[in-house]
Amino acid sequence: MALHFTTSYREDALAVFRQYKSLAEKAMAQVTDEQLQAALDGEMNSIAQTVKHMAGNMRSRWTDFLTSDGEKPDRQRDTEFTDPPSTRDALLALWEEGWNCLFRAIEPLSDQDLPGIVYIRGEAHSVLQAINRQIAHYAYHCGQIVFLAKHLNHAGWQSLSVPRGQSEAFNRRVQAGEASQR
Repeated sequence: MALHFTTSYREDALAVFRQYKSLAEKAMAQVTDEQLQAALDGEMNSIAQTVKHMAGNMRSRWTDFLTSDGEKPDRQRDTEFTDPPSTRDALLALWEEGWNCLFRAIEPLSDQDLPGIVYIRGEAHSVLQAINRQIAHYAYHCGQIVFLAKHLNHAGWQSLSVPRGQSEAFNRRVQAGEASQR
C-alpha cells in the first residue's frame, strides 16, 4: 500500500503511532510466550516489562489529555517494570488498553488544537510538543521490542522492513505506488 499523503499533523501523527504499534505487534507475534518474559541480562527489560511500562505511560499521558497533567498522581512508574502479565492474552489486553487511551485522546483533535498547552510533570508543552514527545518515546520502546524479539527468534525471524538484498525491488514497488515503508 502506498503512503497516504497528508498535510495534517494529527493525521500523520496517528499514522506514525499506528506504524510503530504494528511493528511491535508483528515482532511479538514472532516470539513464544516464554520469550515475551525473557530479558538478556539483569539490567534489561523483557518485552512484557516494556509493554507494561508503555501501557502505564499511555494511560497516564493520554487520559484527560487536554485537561490534566500527563503524569497522573496514581501512576506508579517503578512498578511498570516489575511483575508484568504472565500470559500473552493478558499482556496484549494491557497493550490494547494503552493504545486505546492514546487513540481516544488524539483522534478528536484538530490541527487547531496543536498550539494548546498541556502539562507533563508540571512542565508546559504545546499539544504538538506533547505528541512529538510520545512519538519519540514509543518509537524507542517499540524498537526495543523489535530488537529483543529479533534476537530471541533469530533463526526464524521474518523481516518487518525491507529484507536484505531486496532494496531495489522494494524501491520499484514504492515508485509504482504498491508499497510504502509505512
